[in-house]
Amino acid sequence: MPVKSVHVQQVTKRFGETLALDDISFDVARGELFGFIGPDGAGKTTLFRILTTLLLADTGTCSVEGHDVVKDYKKIRKISGYMPGKFSLYQDLTVEENLNFFATIFGTTLEENYDLIKDIYRQIEPFKTRKAGKLSGGMKQKLALSCAMIHKPDILFLDEPTTGVDAVSRLEFWEMLKRLKEAGITILVSTPYMDEASLCDRVALIQNGRIMTISTPIEIIHHYPLSLLSVKAGDIYKLLGELRSYPGVHSVFAFGQTAHVAFHDKNIDTGDLSDFLVKMQHKSVEISPVEATIEDCFMELMTAP
Repeated sequence: MPVKSVHVQQVTKRFGETLALDDISFDVARGELFGFIGPDGAGKTTLFRILTTLLLADTGTCSVEGHDVVKDYKKIRKISGYMPGKFSLYQDLTVEENLNFFATIFGTTLEENYDLIKDIYRQIEPFKTRKAGKLSGGMKQKLALSCAMIHKPDILFLDEPTTGVDAVSRLEFWEMLKRLKEAGITILVSTPYMDEASLCDRVALIQNGRIMTISTPIEIIHHYPLSLLSVKAGDIYKLLGELRSYPGVHSVFAFGQTAHVAFHDKNIDTGDLSDFLVKMQHKSVEISPVEATIEDCFMELMTAP
């Protein structure tokens, strides 16, 4: 039986009339890279603030590394690293000053724990005298992670760490997370990017404060219940509307310049569908079967009764 690093049981949180978290429960095993995948407003930040002892739940219980988030909040803060979604370091301090400040707070030094962060810090060390507010998005991200790691935490909470950074920086960041996981650190990461789900050991798909499913990315995709086609034509907006009127269609969603069309029937005649679209005066019609993605699964779970 895996050792639980995080245990959440029937947690609910309201802000006035808004239900931010709705009776959610889950466990995270020690050393796991666990992702929360969902759009803005899904409840990810509220959950992370509760787990990092910055916010109290209305009902339910939570523990981090066996410590209760209410009774043992001081212990949790010592063993946790937290990277909030908004860059929150001191913008008028340099890279090195920010790191030394956070190290001092936790009673350590940059030199003492340099080996832990060196793979990350080496990429920004040439700019150590630059003020944090003058860094690029990717550099700010690496500095924030270094500050979250400087006290050698047992567990990391990373709230949308790749939002607003370029694709290359996103990829580099996830490579860094893999190395931290290999060092035995438990990592909880939230993201609105569905493609990042495949980089986690397990993911929770969350929407409107509710966890719709928890499993490995492969298992979630494996249980997608529908037949899926990718359809492309000249006018994507006209295409979406007319596909929804085609007999037997379960759902239609835009994926870039193509439409993903889901059917319950596993034996769809693509020739008939092509003829239908040509009659509707669509040009350059392309239809092909496609494997479901995490985003397809998410959209299906959202529309399920």
